[in-house]
Amino acid sequence: MAKKTFILDTNVILHDFRSLLQFEDNDVIIPITVLEELDNFKKGSTEINFHAREFMRELDKLAGDNLFNGGISLGEGRGTLKIELGKKFSEEMEVSFSEKKPDHRILAVADYYQRNFPEKDIALVSKDINLRMKAKSLGINAQDYETGKVRNIDELYKEVHTYDGIDDKLISRLFQEDNGIDINEFNFEHEPKVNSFFILKGSNSSALAKFKNVEKTVVKVSKRAAYNIKPRNAEQTFAMEALLDSHINLVSITGKAGTGKTLLALAAALQQRRDYEQILLARPIVPLSNRDLGYLPGDEQQKIGPYMQPLFDNLTVIKHQFGRQSKDHARIDDMLKDEKLVITPLAYIRGRSLSKAFFIIDEAQNLTPHEVKTIVTRAGEGTKMIFTGDINQIDSPYLDTKSNGLSYLTDRMKGQNIFAHINLTKGERSYLAELASDLL
Repeated sequence: MAKKTFILDTNVILHDFRSLLQFEDNDVIIPITVLEELDNFKKGSTEINFHAREFMRELDKLAGDNLFNGGISLGEGRGTLKIELGKKFSEEMEVSFSEKKPDHRILAVADYYQRNFPEKDIALVSKDINLRMKAKSLGINAQDYETGKVRNIDELYKEVHTYDGIDDKLISRLFQEDNGIDINEFNFEHEPKVNSFFILKGSNSSALAKFKNVEKTVVKVSKRAAYNIKPRNAEQTFAMEALLDSHINLVSITGKAGTGKTLLALAAALQQRRDYEQILLARPIVPLSNRDLGYLPGDEQQKIGPYMQPLFDNLTVIKHQFGRQSKDHARIDDMLKDEKLVITPLAYIRGRSLSKAFFIIDEAQNLTPHEVKTIVTRAGEGTKMIFTGDINQIDSPYLDTKSNGLSYLTDRMKGQNIFAHINLTKGERSYLAELASDLL
């Protein structure tokens, strides 16, 4: 197979600082403009800043004392890396793009290679859809960065499976035998994945069930309340089961707005508060309309307040289940005061090793696969992590349903004994919210 030459956009590196090593034996070109843009990202404490710094360190290791002008090896069995200096705009580009902004200067490099090296198989790699469209309008092959993308997204987020035609006697036994029933008695066409949930239907009865892979048994799932929050449908019942199961250390819960993802996770955390030293609720800050925190008035806490408010709203819903004078209501306030319950931006968690913590990461669809890996690898002994989000409500311009960290986590961890995933499809907030979610 002929070698290809990939020209990388800045956002690919900020998405994955190890992206240079993902192109097998093909050659990679980095326009000098990319290094210039990375220079603007190297200071700061966000994941993007970290990626910019790490990439420059990796680049420095690769280069050593060598010059880039002839290209350097990316390692055994890999291609070469070249830093390409700026190129003049072709006449076609001059007419099409009056502004010589970084995106267009990167495009000029791809255009130069396309025109001067017709024998090469050139491709511009970018997470920016608009830049890819501009490249294609110039006849340049452009593609998304595919590493970490989930292939079969529909299979990943399909609804809870229902098995029909189950013997009613078998369903009756399921309610009587706490240790479950051997999987082979059900004659399923395919063995379910570990910790997968399903509905069993007979002629006159039905049951909610879960497959336990180690024991190879099907066990019943009962509706359980947590801190006075009760599941309202089968999917929420399955989610609560996973959240309260001490043998499951990692849970991902997906679903549209109003399905109860965060509320269930927070209620389960409060129910199990004695089992953990701290409950942490965090979410990534993704400013809308590209407005940075610096645009907001006030000090640090006042700036982050609007982004954390949805988490406080869920806490308020739980508090309203109890009277103002009740111990349960007061306990939540005490936990906040004593920092046993902490609501914080995700960036503030970076670098910490979390032991004996119940950690809820909200809006996880706005995280990259590498960010999710960084978070999960911080888990210490006795920690449980919950990732919640809606893959159809992504605020980052460089992520989509297949490339976000929540989908990546769910795809890679499915089948592991300590992991469970539940996709919630039924809105329970209100009829208005459900209608808006479906129609607007």
